[in-house]
Amino acid sequence: MNTLRRLKRSFTKDLIEAGCDEAGRGCLAGPVVAAAVILPINFNHPLLNDSKKMTDKQREILFPIIKKEALSWGVGIVDNQEIDQMNILNASFEAMHRAIRKLNFLPELLLIDGNRFTPFEQVPHECIIKGDGKFRSIAAASVLAKVTRDHLMINAAQQFPHYDWTNNKGYPTAKHRQAIKLHGTTPLHRMSFNLLPEEQLKIEF
Repeated sequence: MNTLRRLKRSFTKDLIEAGCDEAGRGCLAGPVVAAAVILPINFNHPLLNDSKKMTDKQREILFPIIKKEALSWGVGIVDNQEIDQMNILNASFEAMHRAIRKLNFLPELLLIDGNRFTPFEQVPHECIIKGDGKFRSIAAASVLAKVTRDHLMINAAQQFPHYDWTNNKGYPTAKHRQAIKLHGTTPLHRMSFNLLPEEQLKIEF
């Protein structure tokens, strides 16, 4: 299916819209990262899609294009310690708020990927389930959030090589959990998460 035909240009006809999405919500380590993107109404790219359905190479190609062509974009990061303090749902909303604050101007409508959101100031919003596969601005935000977070985890893997973050980006793969069992946790792990079900963690800092 042609993604340019499937992804909608906008939710409304006349309002300035910003798409918002996050990456890393289900990870065991690292931050949750969100992005907000305001696209030109005529922005088109054949690779644009829900970032989860794109390859690493496709995301890396689109990453600088979106940042260059967007009318405005922002990225918000909430680290693992903040996640442990406020819980991952609130941390995801906070990351989106931080991303929106970095926009050069406020949109008239926020398009939020998902079914819940904490309102941002006085800006109206629409929650759209699987919105990253429906609207171009949310798809663009999903790419910026995903690539930004992937880069952070690949860099962190150099300091903590046992956990295979270069490949799993902090998600709960068998290899990641086995490394936690063998080597303990790092300062980047989310201690409020169920890192090793029914296992006693060995904590090393």
